[in-house]
Formats: sequence, C-alpha cells, structure tokens
Amino acid sequence: MPETIAHLLAQELGQSEHHVQNVIDLLDEGNTIPFIARYRKELHGSMDDTTLRTLEERLQYLRNLQQRREEVKASIENQGKLTEELSAAIDAAATLAEVEDLYRPYKPKRRTRATMAREKGLEPLAAVLFAQKMDGPAPEAAAVDYIDPEKGVKNVEDALQGASDIIAEQISDDAAIRKSLRALMLRRASLCAQAATEEDSVYRLYYDFTQPISRLQGHQILAINRGEREGFLKVSVEMDREEALVVLRRAVLMPGATSMAFVRAAAEDAYDRLLQPSMEREIRSTLTEEADEGAIGQFALNLKPLLMQPPVKGHVTMGLDPGYRMGCKVAVVDATGKVLDTAVVYPTYGERQKNEAIEKLSAMVKRHGVTHIAIGNGTASRETEQMAVELIRKVGGGLSYMIVSEAGASVYSASPLAAEEFPQFDVNLRSAVSIARRLQDPLAELVKIDPKAIGVGQYQHDMPPKRLDEALGGVVEDCVNAVGVDVNTASPSLLNRVAGLNATTAKNIVKYREENGPFTARKQILKVPKLGPKAYEQCAGFLRVPESKSVLDNTAVHPESYTAAEKLLAETGYTLADVAAGRLGDLKKRMEDTGLEDLAARCGVGVPTLLDVAAELMKPGRDPRDELPPPILRTDVLEMKDLKPGMVLTGTVRNVIDFGVFVDIGVHQDGLVHISQVSSKFIKHPSEVVSVGDIVQVVVLEVDEKKKRISLSMKQVPKS
Repeated sequence: MPETIAHLLAQELGQSEHHVQNVIDLLDEGNTIPFIARYRKELHGSMDDTTLRTLEERLQYLRNLQQRREEVKASIENQGKLTEELSAAIDAAATLAEVEDLYRPYKPKRRTRATMAREKGLEPLAAVLFAQKMDGPAPEAAAVDYIDPEKGVKNVEDALQGASDIIAEQISDDAAIRKSLRALMLRRASLCAQAATEEDSVYRLYYDFTQPISRLQGHQILAINRGEREGFLKVSVEMDREEALVVLRRAVLMPGATSMAFVRAAAEDAYDRLLQPSMEREIRSTLTEEADEGAIGQFALNLKPLLMQPPVKGHVTMGLDPGYRMGCKVAVVDATGKVLDTAVVYPTYGERQKNEAIEKLSAMVKRHGVTHIAIGNGTASRETEQMAVELIRKVGGGLSYMIVSEAGASVYSASPLAAEEFPQFDVNLRSAVSIARRLQDPLAELVKIDPKAIGVGQYQHDMPPKRLDEALGGVVEDCVNAVGVDVNTASPSLLNRVAGLNATTAKNIVKYREENGPFTARKQILKVPKLGPKAYEQCAGFLRVPESKSVLDNTAVHPESYTAAEKLLAETGYTLADVAAGRLGDLKKRMEDTGLEDLAARCGVGVPTLLDVAAELMKPGRDPRDELPPPILRTDVLEMKDLKPGMVLTGTVRNVIDFGVFVDIGVHQDGLVHISQVSSKFIKHPSEVVSVGDIVQVVVLEVDEKKKRISLSMKQVPKS
C-alpha cells in the first residue's frame, strides 16, 4: 500500500504526496539521507535532513504496521474466524496498539480462568447470560443445566463462577472498551510514587509524588523509572475506579435484563483483575516510550551543535589531561593534529612540583610555538587551569586556554581504534592528544567516540540502545556530510560517517592513499577496492580533494553537476580560474539578471541545485562551522569564591535538558540556568531558546560553595 503510506506521511509531515513518494522511491533505491537531502532537492521539495529522517522512521513504522496487519489477519483466518467487518477494522487500525487490541480475543493464550471454564463446557451459559435478554432465564436457573461433577462443575456456584470468568475475559479483550478506557486513563489517571525505603537518596523529590499523566514531564518519568529500578520508589497508576467502571457499564449492560446484575459483577471483576493491571502496564510502557523518544530527541538536538562547534584551526595546540595520582598528561600537536611531543607533569603534588611543571611546559611552548592550550574538564582540572594561567603569565602572552569537555576521552583512549592510531602511547597520553584535537577540530575527533559517551543528554544509559544509536548515528552522519571531509587527511572513523561509505571502504580509502600517495582527483576514488559506482554516487559530493587540479573537486558540487557548474560559469561570463581566485563577486546579480528559472533550464538542473552550485562556486572549500561564533579562549581564571550575585558573565552552553541549561562560565563548576530563568517569554523547553555551544550572557543569582552549585539567569541580564 505505498500510495496510502505516501498519503499518510504527506499529511503527517505537511509535505506534498508527490514529494513524499519520491523520497520513498529514493530510499528504496538505496540512497542515503545526506545524499537525498543535498543532491535531490528538486525531487523532495528541499526538505531538510531532520524531516527526511522523520519520514524514514515513520515509513518503517507504517510498513511494520502493514506487515503486522497482514500477519494478524492470516492468524485469524487460519482459525476460521475472520469476518469482513473484522478485516476492515484491522485495515483501518492506525497504530500497532489498535491492531493488537483487535487481535487480542483471537491470540493464543496461556491457560486462564476463562479457558478452564470453557474446557468445562460453560461457554454457552456465558453466552446466554451475556446476551442479557429481557425475558431470559435468571442466572441461577440457567446454570442448573451445566452442573457436571465429572467436569469439575459441582454446583450452581461453580457454573456461574466459570461463566463470569468467560464474560470478564470477553470484556477485557474487547478492542472498543480498551480504546475508550485507555483514552480515559491517559486523560484522568495520575502517576503516583512513594518511598520504598527510609533511606535518603537523589529520588527524595519523588518520595510522595502524584501528577496527572497528562501533565507528566519526560525527565520525571525517567527519574521515577530509575528510582523504582534501584528500589527507592514504589510506583502505581491511580484512576478513580467508579469513573472507569462507568465506561464498562455503558459498553456492556442492558438495563432491565434478567442477568444484568450478574454481567455488572463480571464487568467489575474484568476491571479489577484484568483491565486495570493490563492498562497500568500499557500506560507505563507508553509513558516510558514517549519519555525515551523525547530524551533521545533532546540528546540528538544537543549533539548536533556540539559536533558543529567551530574548529580552532591552524594553531599548534597543547592538550592537558588533568589528574592527581597519575599526574597531568601533556601532548603537543601541530596545526594538522600530528603529535609533536608528550610529557607527564605533577602540578598537584606540591608547590615545587607545580613550578617544575610550569618550567617544563613553558620550554615545550617555546620549542613548538604553542599558541593554545586545551584543558580537559575532569578530575584536577581546577588545579591544572590555575597552573595554565601561571604558565601564560610566565611566557608573557601570546598563549590562551580553553576548558574542553573530556566526556568520552577515556572511552576512546582505551578503545582498539586509539590503540591502532597511537600504538606507541599509553592510554593516558592518548587522552591528552584527543583533548588537544578536540579544540582544533571537534567534529573530526568526536566521531571516534560512541555518541552516548559524549554526555550531552539525560538518562542516556536508560534509553533503548538500538534506537539511541540510530538517532545519534544519524546526527553524526548529517554533521560530517554538512562539513565535508578531506579525503587525503581524514581518519577511517571520519570517512566511515560519510554517506555511502562503511568501515571497510573507509579503511580501503586510507590504505589506497598510503600505498599510492594523496588523491589528486575525485574520479580516482573509484579505484578504491570495494567502492563501486553506487557508493561513489553517494559519497563523492561529500569528499573534498584539495590536491586536485580542478577546483570543483574541493567543493560540495557533485560530479554529476560539474557540467551544469561549467555551463553556469559560461552563461555568466566567468571561468573555473575565477572560482579558484575568488573572483565571483557579481555571480548572484548576474544570475538574477538572466533569470533563475531560465538559467537553470539552460544548465540542465533545477533552481535549488543551481543555487547550491552557485553558493559553492562563490566560496569553494568553505566550512559552514566558520560562520558560527568562535569558542571563548581565556587567559585568566575565575574561582567559585570570586562569584557574587549580580555579576554578569559570558559563558558557553554545555548541556540543554528538560529543566534548564548548564553553562560553563570559566569556573570549574558549570552553572545552572533553571528553565524559569532562561527567557522572559513562556517556553516549554530550553531548546526553544539555546543550543549546546551557544555563547550566552548570564547573571549570577546564587552561589553555594559547599554544595558546589551556581544558579544563573539569562532573562535577568541587564540590557546594555
């Protein structure tokens, strides 16, 4: 049913059905999201990569839904119970939950009280009583005919109990009842948490907690789930029983029928014994899924600006990985990230050792021409920062430092990848190299680390791993392809994230350039073993070849559009030499004078592609990260005791979560801007206002040195 799926997706995403169908076809042909997003804009109406990924996920869900519909219908058909009405209802079910509700009465069950009652021959009695005829027999009278001691029905009470069990299960399995009850509970029920222990814990906020389900926040659900798992909380879904029973009575009771009271009692049993526990499990599962999706979405949202932080290019950089017992590990890397020198110093061992460390580091700074220092923000970072400031004073300027998040650095250092890259260094020195490179090019370094270890989310270790990996992997892929990759310097880890490449072809590219020298043309990439025409089509536009004679090979212009690029230049009176020399100042005006539609037709491409080609010709080899505000480099240090309420500071956003924003203001501890202090306008989430990596102004509200807490505000910053 591709047409129906395309129609549904078009409605959901607010896109034209024609464009959605084109994307489905492109995905089915094996095209990657970055390739589709960048090079097939005419076919999908210029949707961005986020929309395309949402479309891909929903397409998978709807196809799974369709497959499940067919499986359910086949199972019911095999039982000889599939009616036209039931088949139509299954086809119309909009979610997997609705399909499962319809399948429930026909699903093979383990032995229940109802199946045992059926084995005793009590189904006809249940049917008679559930029919609730006005002139039907009284339940006790009807039950007499079903007494059969051999089957375990010793008396009228046994017969009626069995009939009640069958009716209760039928009510519990009714798809319409479950749907109504689910909607009511999501609207009216509350999630309650109570302390399961006298012990104090980080979950004390939830030791006596009640919140309507409709108003629960994702971070509350995840915290409560973890507290329950760790044995600190007892959790339940509370619903007014009488209100829920009204839904059941309306659905099943026939007022005035002889057996109405009997059916009413069976309905109450169905709710207490079957429906309420089942609905509670289902609602908690739904809440967790939604909270997981929200947290994964926020993690992905935070990861993108972190990866896209502007690089500090072209500087010899010293990386410091702080530590107490093992000392401070030092690595100096050149402007390309190549390791020039390493050392270990011990600034925390005492004043003498600190002075020795400063002497040693200042000699390294002078010897290699170091201009920037990157300091990891882990253990002993405070003391290391203090030492760096003294070092800057000693060398007399020309040197600045930045605190770099070292999240995941230890994971990378101990990985087989790091061992392969730096077999000559021990684990600790590898970490110092990684910290230095994170300042130089955050993206190139962070792709080597499992995104989960980068630490810009909340409760990431509680998320479904496969779903989290898919979402974060997509973000990394989009960032790498948005920036582009130098095919002659990129690591296998970076190449592996390029559209169309995988671990094998990435390694093969590196091996090919090691054996044959640098690539000198994009076409040469086709000579790499196991990299065929389809992979080349997907990856070529994202791989840059600075050593090529053709300037186009160092742009995001796809080889399939080279002819169009040359035609555009000819039509507007320019040459490729003008592109290389940066002499296309009037290109935009000349294109507008000619007319975009007409020019695109003459170049044999659509207008979106023409505009993309023109943008690349005007800034060949441009890095989109260069257009962002540069990171803050410091030369002096602030301490927590220096902070006073009312101080206005500039800081870098380190993490954005449901309840606020963590900002690095140049003291060892990040400050928290609570959501209520983010904006003077009402916002549902801090991500509406800020992203990770943003440079923001904040005012200090409160400092608690003992608890190491700093409260900040963005909305109370005085207007300059």
